[in-house]
Amino acid sequence: MRRKHVIFFVVVMFLTWNMLMYVTLVTKSPNALQHHHGDVKVKLNDLQEQIVLQIQENEKILHDLRKLRSETEQKQKQPSNEVVSQAVPKIVKPNNTGGLENKLSYNKVKADNVILPILMIACNRADAIQRSLDLVLKYRPDAKRFPIIVSQDCGHEETANMIQKYVTEHDVIHIKQPDLGKVNVPWPQRKFEGYYKISRHYKFALNQVFHTYNHSAVIIVEDDLDISPDFFEYFAATFRVLMSDNSLWCVSAWNDNGKRGMVKNDPELLHRTDFFPGLGWMMERNMWLELGPKWPDAFWDDWMRHPDQRKDRSCIRPEISRTSTFGKKGVSKGLFFEKHLKFIQLNEKYVAFTQKDLSYLIKENYDPAFHKFIYDLPEVSLKEVATDNTKHLSEVRVTYRTKPDFKAIAKHLGIMDDFKAGVERTAYRGVVSITFKDQRVHVAPPVEWKKYDLTWT
Repeated sequence: MRRKHVIFFVVVMFLTWNMLMYVTLVTKSPNALQHHHGDVKVKLNDLQEQIVLQIQENEKILHDLRKLRSETEQKQKQPSNEVVSQAVPKIVKPNNTGGLENKLSYNKVKADNVILPILMIACNRADAIQRSLDLVLKYRPDAKRFPIIVSQDCGHEETANMIQKYVTEHDVIHIKQPDLGKVNVPWPQRKFEGYYKISRHYKFALNQVFHTYNHSAVIIVEDDLDISPDFFEYFAATFRVLMSDNSLWCVSAWNDNGKRGMVKNDPELLHRTDFFPGLGWMMERNMWLELGPKWPDAFWDDWMRHPDQRKDRSCIRPEISRTSTFGKKGVSKGLFFEKHLKFIQLNEKYVAFTQKDLSYLIKENYDPAFHKFIYDLPEVSLKEVATDNTKHLSEVRVTYRTKPDFKAIAKHLGIMDDFKAGVERTAYRGVVSITFKDQRVHVAPPVEWKKYDLTWT
């Protein structure tokens, strides 16, 4: 309507101006202009007819645009195929607390046939993308249920050619980030330009998954990850939990403290965590509708860990990782790789998670049992654990009260000791659990703990 009003106003002003000029000229020299009178009138009538036709055409365009927008919104409110519509609830809006309304109960989520696309983020490593795609295709149980979308940045020809082979032979979808230009990065941040480009790429790729291909959820991996034999089984089963619990916003395949020798030998063991792990993770469409419009220019993973985004929500993670990274070379220039990442244990045993009841991971079931279990454990000191004085106990609790307390304990036990927005890696309600010399050790805050301290960073 605004556009119609503007056009009408311009037409009226134009006609008024012409009439005024005509009257003025005729008044000043009626004899000289008389013979032009007929021609001017004809031209004005022609002009008026053209403007009216243009207005009608503009109204038709506006009508078509409104119709197209309405149809697009209706499509986005409906899953892309009949199978998904039977398993996934309609799009809902975030409520004031950041949770999602109207999630189905665990027993009502029928996720056996839900489509979960794999989004693989790629750039300029042809050998890496080949290794990753080969493993994904090796373990993928169903091509229709788990379509593969490779999103490529960088414009690297060799990598593009490699991806195209999989497009031809395995129906992989290849999309390309169209904006390959330099990022306008402030001078002090120029050394982090790569992180700006990664964030830009993620936004493009996720918009494609949810808005162009209209999927209800996505599993995101990068081109330097190996996956476990039960990678797809794990996500297929935990999708049901994700869709049942307002307090969850992701499922991750990664354990930040999952080094060999530091995990319990139990591939079926799953946890809740307040720390966003990444490195092979799943999110649903509603979460992208919340996060996408405010997506950051850089450092997207740390941005997600901030309270403004996390909003006290948690993720599901495994005890033994379902991904491992071989990406020593990359934007981070191998940060943490030699000291930590290359030692992460990748699960090798297939677990039929879809045959198991995972409703224990829902917050209302998990939290009371978790709290009772942790604080019923015998409390011991770090020194007692370090000197093997508690070896007769299968599981113990070591208490920390300050940030230096935790960092000292973490250093001795081999736990990653950094914080993101006050949250330790893998922590749930402040508790970090690992295996130390075959003994299960739970590093926990005091029983009266209420929330994370944002100054611990």
